Amino acid sequence: MEANNRGTGRLPAAFLTPGSSSFMDFLGAHSPEMLPGNRKLPEGVVEAPHGTTIVAATFPGGVVLAGDRRATMGNMIAQRDIEKVFPADEYSAVGIAGTAGLAVEMVKLFQLELEHFEKVEGATLSLEGKANRLSTMIRSNLGMAMQGLAVVPLFAGYDEAKEKGRIFSYDVTGGRSEEHGYAATGSGSIFARGSMKKLYRPDLTEEQATTLVVQALYDAADDDSATGGPDLYRHIYPIVTVITDEGFRRLTEDESQALARSVTDRRLEQPDGPRAALL
Repeated sequence: MEANNRGTGRLPAAFLTPGSSSFMDFLGAHSPEMLPGNRKLPEGVVEAPHGTTIVAATFPGGVVLAGDRRATMGNMIAQRDIEKVFPADEYSAVGIAGTAGLAVEMVKLFQLELEHFEKVEGATLSLEGKANRLSTMIRSNLGMAMQGLAVVPLFAGYDEAKEKGRIFSYDVTGGRSEEHGYAATGSGSIFARGSMKKLYRPDLTEEQATTLVVQALYDAADDDSATGGPDLYRHIYPIVTVITDEGFRRLTEDESQALARSVTDRRLEQPDGPRAALL
């Protein structure tokens, strides 16, 4: 029988009993009401800020994951400088699209899930294992998604076993697919994907890959009102992250500014962006 330790300062027995390496399983056994999937569903359509476009591209030795900074609520701009790309652990990252509040909460739970596994097992999950854990979390949010509160992230990381960067995309049911070369999700993903489709090459350098994703976000913002382009006046630039065998790294504000300005300066001469060769 579990002892009642309220007011004694002692941890409940559940915290001291060996169990699953999954933090979600532990939370489900100890405080199931705290899991997102166990919450009471809202009635009707709920208006909430939504994150929009996330893009990713691989290059020899790693992967780049980037996102714009705009959040929308209906036809209004809810926030101009939202954070949409987060480290999941040392060698992986998540970019969020969909209902912003739920997405950020899911990322935090995912970070705890990976940290809990590492502490219990004494080893890190494989990249595919991480992708599968995130799939389970998205599936648990299906009830909310049916009410219009969907979360559709993009997951990317460096696979230490295969020594390369990999990208995984998801649908609202938790189904995952590995993307090869490049990927995009969110409201501007159609335009971003079209941009990368014409410009991507497997032999890109890290610098070229970061330029590619910023070009793709620019093209998405050019055609999708929910995607925000570089805001040179407010000094708001895309979040760009790089994951290699050295781990996760987010470009500094100065690096992002220089990258965004180089793209916008070139657009003064070519408003529709760089041209791909016909043959």
